[in-house]
Amino acid sequence: MKIDVYKDWLGIPEGPRPPDYYALLRLVQFEDDVDKIRKNYKKLNGHVRKYATGQYSNESQELLNELARGMLCLTDAERKREYDSGLGREFDDAGSSGERSLLGTLQREGAITSAQANEAKTHAERTGLSLRDAVVQLKLANQEQATRAYASELGLAYVDIADMIPEEQALDTLPKAVVRRYTCLPLFIDGDRVLVACSSEPSHDLEEEIRLRYNAAMRPVLSTPQSIKAGIDQYYAAGMRKENVPPPKSKSNTAANKIASMVASKKPVSQMTDAERGEHRQMGIVLICMTFVVFWNLDTWLLNDLLWKKFLPIPSWLPIASTVLFGGPTIFLIYQIYLRKR
Repeated sequence: MKIDVYKDWLGIPEGPRPPDYYALLRLVQFEDDVDKIRKNYKKLNGHVRKYATGQYSNESQELLNELARGMLCLTDAERKREYDSGLGREFDDAGSSGERSLLGTLQREGAITSAQANEAKTHAERTGLSLRDAVVQLKLANQEQATRAYASELGLAYVDIADMIPEEQALDTLPKAVVRRYTCLPLFIDGDRVLVACSSEPSHDLEEEIRLRYNAAMRPVLSTPQSIKAGIDQYYAAGMRKENVPPPKSKSNTAANKIASMVASKKPVSQMTDAERGEHRQMGIVLICMTFVVFWNLDTWLLNDLLWKKFLPIPSWLPIASTVLFGGPTIFLIYQIYLRKR
C-alpha cells in the first residue's frame, strides 16, 4: 500500500497533492519571515531523514528534494514574489522597496554597529577585499552571517549545504573540474532551471557552462565557500561520479570571445574574491605579453620594410616603431585595468 508521506510524515491534512510550499513547510500562507522559513525547513528536513534508510528511502529522497525546493523558492525574493502571485497574492509596490545592502542587513540584524560598518567599508577599500570578506576578516561577523547578508543584497536564497542532498542526475552532469573551477555545487534540476549553489555571484562563463550542459537556465543560490568545498569533497569523491558527459562545444569558445565575455561580465575589483582577483591579474599579464608579441611581429615582418624604413630613421635591426608608439600605451592601459592595486 502506497503511503501518503505528506500526511503520515509531515501531518498535512488531506487535500491537494502535492501541497503548496507553505503547507509543505507548515507555514501560514504568504509567510515572509525568512528565518522562520529556514527554521521550519531544517526541522522537517531532520525528521524526514529518519526514513532515508529502509523501505521508504526513495520516498524520503523525493520528499527531501521537494522540501528543499520549497525552502529555496520562499527564501528567494524574486522567485517568492512570482510564486505568491501565482497563488493570488497582491503586492503593494509602494512599500516593497527597502535597503538590502550587505552592511545594512547586518546592521538590522544587530550583528554590527554603524561604526563597524564604516570600519568594514574602509578596510575593504584599503585592501581590495569584498565587503563580505572584509567583515569576516575583521571578525565582525562569521562567514555564514556575512554570506546570508550578501545573498539578501543580491536577492538570492541562502542554503546550508549540510542540509541538502543533491540529485544524482544534477551531480553527474557537471564534472568535478568545473565545480572546483567555479566553487559551485549543482543541487536540483527543477523544470527549466538548474539550482546551483555558488560561493559568490555567478559569472557569465558559469551560467553559459550550465546552459550548455543542462540545456536549462541556471538559478543560483548562495552558500559559504567552505561548505561548498566540503560538499564537492563529499559528492565528488574519487570513484563516485561517472562524468561521462563530454565538455560542451560552443562556436563562441575562442580566445577573443572569452576575453570579450570577461570584459562584459567584469565587476569591480573590490567585489571580487581572492581567486577572482588572481585570475584578473593573470589575464592582465597574458594580455600584456600578447600585446608585445603582436606588435613586435607586426613591426618585424610587415611594417618595418613597408613603412618605417621610408619615414623613420630607425636601424633595420631595430623594428620597434609600432611596439613603442602603439604597444606602450596599450600595455599601460592594461596595467591600469588589471594590475594596478586599488
